[in-house]
Amino acid sequence: MKPVGSNDNAPGRSKDGIAPDKRPEAMCRICRTRPIASAYRPFCSKRCADVDLGRWLAGRYVVAATPDDEEDEMPLAPGAAEDPDGAGP
Repeated sequence: MKPVGSNDNAPGRSKDGIAPDKRPEAMCRICRTRPIASAYRPFCSKRCADVDLGRWLAGRYVVAATPDDEEDEMPLAPGAAEDPDGAGP
């Protein structure tokens, strides 16, 4: 039996036990044919990064929300009065 908190990972290995130089190279999330470039991570180029941005702006990607999320508002500070017309004192 192993002690609690023991680490099976040998030096230079990750949690999955694969040496970093033996892992398959990560591929671009858009074109899925070229490896990721560090300057555009997780994409391979500016073009693929822009394609992803365009998909977000066009509404092809959405983040799920519940109706409760829309009702959350910042409460007023204690003693602050709400000014309906926005005019100051």
